Amino acid sequence: MLTTRIAVLVSGGGTNLQALIDAQASGELKSGVLALVIADKPGIGAIARAEQAEIPCEVIPRKEPGFEENVLRALEASQAGMAVLAGFLGILSGDFIRRFGKPIINIHPSLIPAFCGKGFYGLRVHQAVLDYGVKITGATVHLVNEITDGGKILLQRAVDILPGDTPETLQRRVMEQAEWKLLPQAAELVAAEIAEEKESTL
Repeated sequence: MLTTRIAVLVSGGGTNLQALIDAQASGELKSGVLALVIADKPGIGAIARAEQAEIPCEVIPRKEPGFEENVLRALEASQAGMAVLAGFLGILSGDFIRRFGKPIINIHPSLIPAFCGKGFYGLRVHQAVLDYGVKITGATVHLVNEITDGGKILLQRAVDILPGDTPETLQRRVMEQAEWKLLPQAAELVAAEIAEEKESTL
């Protein structure tokens, strides 16, 4: 069975990246191999996680000119067949998505179409959920297109909101109960589809 080379884009501590690393080690992620990590700023925890797992890592600062061009170059050099946005806080342009031309998946900490789109990221999502007073939240893995959080939904999982929740406690529970489970599942799903398509053309 062919495997799909996966590039992971990160912006922070790398807990979702760790979920992918652990899934690869356990065999849950078997149709894909983590081939590259791209960090959009130096010194973040995700870089140490990539190094620990012996995954090649490139730091390409998002604030510097030519960011998308440099990311595309790195993706091409790594022969990535798909990309995963794992806690990546940048918005990729439609031009980038078209030029990469391969599946990109993203994990979002709400049940899309609720609490998503421009400005909804990190703790802001969980604060909005609590302010609105909904009883259930969760996480969604979706394909990335030119509309922020607007691509086809691949997987979702619901998480209960508990009395006394803060944005921080809710964020942690959504990560543990939904994000860290869904992202490896979706990566395997997409990687397997790509590998099967490749095999059918051989």
